[in-house]
Amino acid sequence: MMPRRVLLMARELDLGGSERQLTVIAKALDRSRFEALVGCFRPAGLRGQELSAAGVGIAHFPVYSFASPAAASGAWKLARFIRSRGIDLVHTFDYPLTAFAIPVGHFFTRAIVVSSQRAHRGLIPSGYRTLVRATDRLADAIVVNCEFLRRHLEQDEGVASSRIRLCYNGIDLDEFQSGDSSRPAELPADALVIGVVCALRPEKDLPSLLKAFACVRRARAGLKLAIVGGGPLLAALKSQARELAIVDECVFAPATDRVADWLRAIDIFVLPSRSEALSNSLMEAMACGCCAAASNVGGNPELVRNGETGLLFEAGDVADLSARLELLIGNDSLRRRLATAGVQWIRERFSVRSAAQRMGEIYGELLERRAGG
Repeated sequence: MMPRRVLLMARELDLGGSERQLTVIAKALDRSRFEALVGCFRPAGLRGQELSAAGVGIAHFPVYSFASPAAASGAWKLARFIRSRGIDLVHTFDYPLTAFAIPVGHFFTRAIVVSSQRAHRGLIPSGYRTLVRATDRLADAIVVNCEFLRRHLEQDEGVASSRIRLCYNGIDLDEFQSGDSSRPAELPADALVIGVVCALRPEKDLPSLLKAFACVRRARAGLKLAIVGGGPLLAALKSQARELAIVDECVFAPATDRVADWLRAIDIFVLPSRSEALSNSLMEAMACGCCAAASNVGGNPELVRNGETGLLFEAGDVADLSARLELLIGNDSLRRRLATAGVQWIRERFSVRSAAQRMGEIYGELLERRAGG
């Protein structure tokens, strides 16, 4: 039997969690069962280069505003592409493509259409949120990446449980693995490093991390805080570090493709988010041997089992976070035990292979159901 053609879609193919998981699935799907193609509005970017190098075809649909005439021509081009290329299933990985491609696929083609919910809908701009909610009735299935989002769709959005499918994210365990490596030059070799690698956005609540670090800075000599990433809050965070008189202990590094090297340099990885789904950064940190401390929100408890694979704290509670940090700073054996358990937990459950296998099961089930009438 010929492989079934699936079209995986995202707005752009650069850095970002949705783009990363699309790339993971496109490259790792069983090629004896599926031929993966990728569609997007903006093909330039690191993930686009990675997909091209892997031999995955990329189709460009130049839509930059849904209010422009180009949106209608882009929709026509997409429908024609799906029909002419014999696409059996369309899967959107972010909300712009869900709003655009799910209606096109549903009304103008015979393809199965699958959307994704990879973040709490409260974070989606209101205009897009209305459009995405409308697609809930059009999609054949909605894929979520954690149980938290399954509950969110069922309880808050009224989506029937029978239409939701769970597929946890997968990470590259060859790239993200524990082990010794030389530290970035910005970090002293003998420092105990607390850190985070993430986009510097409001929902990450990095001000709470800075405040907590200021509370524990004298708990151990040579303590450092590393914040790696770019975003709109960088200047404000640097200003806050100066106000808290911790600027000499802080290292701010820009977004980088050397993520694994930075993670292996961090002893305690802190994710203080007020809102989170299933964090790729948290998974990657745990796989690299960081001891994880994360806020008790979203999908974080599905990765960090409190007291087993890391520690949880209440989001926005600086005192609670400070207490967890003091415990980990002062107890080397606990920190190492949690880190070791975290590595094992991630390697057993969150690999690229397991994610691609599960997504293949979802696609296969939907295709078989359609074939059976």
